[in-house]
Amino acid sequence: MSLSYMFVFFFVGVFFGSIWHKIGKHLPNNEKILKKERCSHCGYQFPWYEKIPLLSYFACSGRCSMCNARLDSLKMINEVFTGLLFTFSYAIFGFSYELFIALGIVSLLMIVVVSDLTYFIIPDEVLISFNLYFILLIFFNEGLKAMFLHIGGGIFLFVVMYLIMLFGNSIFQRESLGGGDIKMMFTFGLILGPIVGLFSIFISSIIALPISLFFMYTKKESIIPFGPFLLLSLALLYFIQLDSITLLQII
Repeated sequence: MSLSYMFVFFFVGVFFGSIWHKIGKHLPNNEKILKKERCSHCGYQFPWYEKIPLLSYFACSGRCSMCNARLDSLKMINEVFTGLLFTFSYAIFGFSYELFIALGIVSLLMIVVVSDLTYFIIPDEVLISFNLYFILLIFFNEGLKAMFLHIGGGIFLFVVMYLIMLFGNSIFQRESLGGGDIKMMFTFGLILGPIVGLFSIFISSIIALPISLFFMYTKKESIIPFGPFLLLSLALLYFIQLDSITLLQII
């Protein structure tokens, strides 16, 4: 493992983190992804040197150089964590097929964190694009037969999540799961398979529970986006390479 490559992956991740933030921020509003960036307070249009990922934020101390209002910290956080997770992916998998799957999972997570936290939306275009990316990787690495088996796992998990939603709706008499969460389970089945994919729902619920209770208590939030927690569980289970045989032995 090369330290220089780790630095490269970090800065590549920071660069893509900026792009993923733009997609998560603008796509749900049907806005141009490459629209001119302006201060949300005074409308000041940032010049190119104030839009350099990560560096510009710290150079300006996280404030608009015109009106001194605080800039969107979520963009900076997204860039940092994308850089760290890209580096971590390389550290775990090296240059391999698994690395490209991991980078796809991280990228999807970063987009969904922005879109789901901001608008409670997971754009269909994002899910379709990443599912095609994963399917093509599986096809070129494992072949046509394996690709269809993975797709079958995705369909199975999608149906299961849809049935869970119907059950939840009947119990709570309101929408219990977002449509994006249900569609995203196809991705889980595609990557993890049906058994580990089902287990990921349990893991995401454990991750989400204390955080949800904290926000409900401190900020009186009644709706908590579940998409980021689902993808956190997907990333966790993929990084530890948990397979269905090992999971069944543990259970």
